[in-house]
Amino acid sequence: MPMKPNRLCSCGRVVASGVLCACQVARRAEIDKRRPNAAARGYDSAWQKARAGFLAHHPHCEMLIVSSQRCGRPATVVDHVRPHKGDRALFWSRVNWQALCAHCHNSKKQKQERRQ
Repeated sequence: MPMKPNRLCSCGRVVASGVLCACQVARRAEIDKRRPNAAARGYDSAWQKARAGFLAHHPHCEMLIVSSQRCGRPATVVDHVRPHKGDRALFWSRVNWQALCAHCHNSKKQKQERRQ
């Protein structure tokens, strides 16, 4: 079975593919210390209730895979199409919500946001 080759981290260390370098682990830990918890960012019980209602009406993943074909897996995440960045009006705007499966949210959507 073919294995991915090692990669060169931005700090100059050679690390195995799929493994975080020590500098990346430290950087993520520092970011997590400064980041407010989920409830402080607005994901409280009111959000959980609204999320459940939205997923009940939108049970399938809406991520476009090919031009007009959607993923269609069971949706488990309510994603903000445009990142709200603390804007409460945008956070609660249902027009800005989309139902995604965890796979599409954690891979494709995150890659799109990094590019912007």
